[in-house]
Amino acid sequence: MGPPGKRDEDWFTRVYAADYPHVVRYGQRRLADLDAATELAQEVFVVAWRRRREVPDRSLPWLYGVARRLLANEWRARRAAPDVLPMTDAGLLREPGSSGADATVGVADLHAALATLADLDQEILRLVGWEELTVSEAAQVLGCTRTTAAVRLHRARRRLTEAMSYRAVPPAQQPVLASPRKVM
Repeated sequence: MGPPGKRDEDWFTRVYAADYPHVVRYGQRRLADLDAATELAQEVFVVAWRRRREVPDRSLPWLYGVARRLLANEWRARRAAPDVLPMTDAGLLREPGSSGADATVGVADLHAALATLADLDQEILRLVGWEELTVSEAAQVLGCTRTTAAVRLHRARRRLTEAMSYRAVPPAQQPVLASPRKVM
């Protein structure tokens, strides 16, 4: 990307073209609709332009960190539950090539299990799993050391596995009262 002194419009255009889709997807996974995710991405790039001398060469983790802080500021201001993806849109999160109810139910189960975890657990899992960051890059986004991020990731994965296995256990079957058949 060049030295900080060369952070001109060409540099910004290259960063924007390379990272904008990733930042929008980051927002889509955390907000209710595409418009809100697009607005978040636009705000992130406004900050990136204003602070372009601080943006590292590997800009995506830094941009995710900005997006995370913008979302946290908004949620704190609203003091309401964060927007969730409506169940009717769960199919948007399916893997390419997957289809049918099984894929949608899997996504719904994952979202339900994630919702039982603490916010920090959810964030580290999303950064590494969905945003495909390394542990070091996730640490940069979260503002902690690599070792701390690795421990958080390990614990979050364990908690998610426990939450998913809890959801997989079918509820105890209740006894059914049967009436005797009439013999004719």
